[in-house]
Amino acid sequence: MGINSSCPTYYEEVVETARLLAEQSKTLAPVDQFVICSGGGPGIMEAANKGSSLADSESIGFNASLPFEQITNRYFSPELNFEFHYFFMRMLWFVDLAEALIAFPDGYGTCDELMEVRALIQTGKIQKKIPILLYGREYWDEIINFVAMLQWNMVSPEDLNFFSLLIAPKRP
Repeated sequence: MGINSSCPTYYEEVVETARLLAEQSKTLAPVDQFVICSGGGPGIMEAANKGSSLADSESIGFNASLPFEQITNRYFSPELNFEFHYFFMRMLWFVDLAEALIAFPDGYGTCDELMEVRALIQTGKIQKKIPILLYGREYWDEIINFVAMLQWNMVSPEDLNFFSLLIAPKRP
């Protein structure tokens, strides 16, 4: 997931992760296979679609129509390009189709989507279990202070179990 990032430090890691996931999907029975899905734009989103493309696998692009900067990337399957005017409709499709969510370090859009999915799970609006993996513990621990939210009694200890923080390689 990601809205519009060109963070070069994570780009190749996203490509490799998506490639490996797409290759793994192809080894599963047809009914269990999955498709990589991103916001369809540049940066981190492009990296996810590119990784799937390198595995010779289809991927979905859920693009948002924005008055600036958002252009579709060239790596998702053209027949799986969907354009959304409203972010809530885009999020509905992301969540409805998702078997898991991996959030890589990115900007406001990713944080917004991450917290929206988290709130929908917490309030029971999403009934299915969706693992949420946050890649790059160092980044997420600094951007979202989960411990402070707990200390300020804004969340309960079990609320922190909705996320799995993954350690990424140390940044130079």
